[in-house]
Amino acid sequence: MGQSKNWQPPEIPARIAHGDMPGDKVEIGKDHIEKANTIFPELLDEVEETAKNHSSDRVVVAVCGGSGVGKSEIASLLSFYLSQAGIGSYTLSGDNYPHRIPKYNDAERLHVFREGALKGMLGDGVYTKERFDVIHELQMKGDDANPVHAKEYDWYDSYLKNGRRALESYLGTPNEIGFDEIEAVLKQFKSGVPKIWLKRMGREDTELWYEEVDFSDVKVLVIEWTHGNSDYCSGADIPILLNSTPEETLAHRRARNRDGAADSPFTATVLEIEQEMLKKQAHKAKIIVAKNGEKLSYQEYCRFMGIEE
Repeated sequence: MGQSKNWQPPEIPARIAHGDMPGDKVEIGKDHIEKANTIFPELLDEVEETAKNHSSDRVVVAVCGGSGVGKSEIASLLSFYLSQAGIGSYTLSGDNYPHRIPKYNDAERLHVFREGALKGMLGDGVYTKERFDVIHELQMKGDDANPVHAKEYDWYDSYLKNGRRALESYLGTPNEIGFDEIEAVLKQFKSGVPKIWLKRMGREDTELWYEEVDFSDVKVLVIEWTHGNSDYCSGADIPILLNSTPEETLAHRRARNRDGAADSPFTATVLEIEQEMLKKQAHKAKIIVAKNGEKLSYQEYCRFMGIEE
């Protein structure tokens, strides 16, 4: 189809435009370039086909995947390639749209887990003052989400099970994220609005504002976001899943360690839940790429991840 037959990867300058998350650092490496080069020809065809069915010929691409899989870098490259192909593009970071700045959201996640765990113990009839004393000591060490404690205490599984269940009702849901605000942006974009106010969220209380962005020459909006393929967000035309296992994601977080506690038991629980969400959404992805850069069909993805179709 169209331009993809003759497409050749352009030379990449030292700096290219990237997502609009304040303070975000995008460091493009060889593996990011290889993945983007694998994705782009098919993406170009998908964009061309999708645009035919839109009255404004505007298209939304969502680059999704777990933490540290390279969403920011690959989304930036795809957006750059689109621009080089004469298709105006803009890269939007979905991480601007949680209800809370990162440190408060991390605290809320932990609170949801712990409160849900204790309430669940009450419901299971296993809560006692003495058992809470054990839990509280582990909480003070940041180790209460560690499954190893269930081997020592036969009641501890109740704490872990109920905490995880509560966390699943928060992570990646409208309780955590302003999906309605993102959908409003996508609706404006697809309707051809020339200028749109976009949210900006940094890492401090004072780093929250809106910026008006000119979309008059933009035909493709690229969203880089873990939840870009979520059932709570229906505006993406072409979801792209960058796959990684929780172990690979955790290794990246340890190397990055932007906010501390990157390898805590609680973080591991968050990543496991995140992975399960991505698995459930994977069937909607138009393009799936493995960690090693191989393009996968949905059936191949299922086999790789041990999912029953």
